[in-house]
Amino acid sequence: MAAQKILITGEPLDAALVTALVKSNANGGVVTFEGTTRDETGGRTVVRLEYEAYPEMAEKTFQQIFDEVKERWGISDVAVAHRIGRLELGEASLIVAVAAPHRAEAFAIAMYMVDRIKEIVPIWKKEFFEDGSVWVGSAGDPQGSRSSQTH
Repeated sequence: MAAQKILITGEPLDAALVTALVKSNANGGVVTFEGTTRDETGGRTVVRLEYEAYPEMAEKTFQQIFDEVKERWGISDVAVAHRIGRLELGEASLIVAVAAPHRAEAFAIAMYMVDRIKEIVPIWKKEFFEDGSVWVGSAGDPQGSRSSQTH
């Protein structure tokens, strides 16, 4: 992942590499969040997920979130990686890493970033079930989820 602090990729994510981007001797708290593909949603068995993105806009939106964190907490040691394409059960779809002088602010920033990512970043998730599929609603989508049956 080099020194880039924003990664949108079709390749598997590595939490250790993302976390390494934010570590420094000035920070005593490092929090890494890893969002993974679970096997159930709303009582339905999930088979796999697929993510689609508008990469250029997603990168700009991730940077907006980084700027919000910098303005609110004065912290710039943050990094994010998001997977696109097909994901199997157990695979990581999102990694957020935050380093701060103290643990409380690192946890608060990580939570804030995950919430903001889900609210505003133009990345869309399609959940595939045994009996159909659903696009999970995204920010700015007044219709919320869209369902489709596959047989």
